[in-house]
Amino acid sequence: MTKASRYRLEARAAAAVAALASVLPLRVVRAFGRGLGRLLGDLDRRHVAVATANLRQAFPHWDEVRRLRTAREVYAHFGQVLLEILWLHGRSREQVLPLVELEGRDNVEAAFAAGRGVLCVTAHIGNWEMHGLTHGWMFGPISVVARPLDNPDLHRRLCEVRTLGGNAVIDKRHALAQVVRGLKGNRGIAILIDQNVQAQDGIFVDFFGRAAATTTVAAALAVRTGCALLPSHTVLGRDGRYRLVYDPPLRWTASGDRQADIARLTQQLTSTIEGWIRDAPEQWLWLHKRWKTEPSLEPSAVGADDLAD
Repeated sequence: MTKASRYRLEARAAAAVAALASVLPLRVVRAFGRGLGRLLGDLDRRHVAVATANLRQAFPHWDEVRRLRTAREVYAHFGQVLLEILWLHGRSREQVLPLVELEGRDNVEAAFAAGRGVLCVTAHIGNWEMHGLTHGWMFGPISVVARPLDNPDLHRRLCEVRTLGGNAVIDKRHALAQVVRGLKGNRGIAILIDQNVQAQDGIFVDFFGRAAATTTVAAALAVRTGCALLPSHTVLGRDGRYRLVYDPPLRWTASGDRQADIARLTQQLTSTIEGWIRDAPEQWLWLHKRWKTEPSLEPSAVGADDLAD
């Protein structure tokens, strides 16, 4: 099958599922999504093996049964998230906001009160698309830094959801100027920093007891611009609502060594993300090869200029 044919097939499937999701109650959409996720988990043994290996690294005290069960729950969770995103398309503020509860409003207000822009640093946990959308409604529009999806139709559909609350989407490949301009205007910028990068694009920090190649972009921007670093994430509660959690802005003092400051902040942010994952391991993207890049000679810290790469 050619790439173009595959893209057309994906677009048609997304359109069909979105049409179905638009007329069904959310509880039915979620149940269907979880079932679909479990089915994909049964069929996708390769990524289940990736998730299980990652869980073995992160939770060596778990037995294999628990690791495999969690890996399958990851599929169920993200099947639900995928269907939720399709359901969100075209929904109103009044329909969506009751699905979330807020924790840490004072932290958001304190971050913006500093007046130097806010980097909302998050991870692929819970439902980050729901988080971005509802943040825009509750606190005012932000800009979301993201790599475009390979399929243009799916990318357009996702951007329509991301911008429902007035947010803007910044192409990760050419983001630096727009991000710096937004921070200077005391705007919020959302960025995810929990995925593997190439050695030349980051530094190695501790993540679940193992060196993980991690982007330094958020830390480098904070050192360069003085913006606030606001760790924030979502987690799905047992009541079916997402809890939007805003931690206190990171407080730090420049040491005079720019690279050391970047490394220290990157480790702090990564440790914070690890804590979120430990609290809800079935809601993080273990299917990703987080430790794919292995250290040889550790590279120097990457500056904010590398955001445009």
